[in-house]
Formats: sequence, structure tokens, C-alpha cells
Amino acid sequence: MLGKPTYNPKKRSRSREHGFMKRMRTRGGRKILARRRAKGRTKLSA
Repeated sequence: MLGKPTYNPKKRSRSREHGFMKRMRTRGGRKILARRRAKGRTKLSA
């Protein structure tokens, strides 16, 4: 017996949880963005 798939991607929930605005709200999130900028990532967040 199989259950339902655990990963059901939705753009809305993804951006709300892992998006830029969410990252900017917390101190740790801003640190993540700073690290990704330093690394030279084109895409900083979801």
C-alpha cells in the first residue's frame, strides 16, 4: 500500500517559505543571502 506523494510542489508555498522576503525578515535569513551573494550566486532565493 502506498500513501500519497509527500512532495507536492506549489509556487506560492515555495516562495512564501523560501523566498527573498522571508529571508530578509530574519537575521539568519539575511546572513544566508549575504553568503550567497559572496559566493556569486545568480539566484539568491526561491
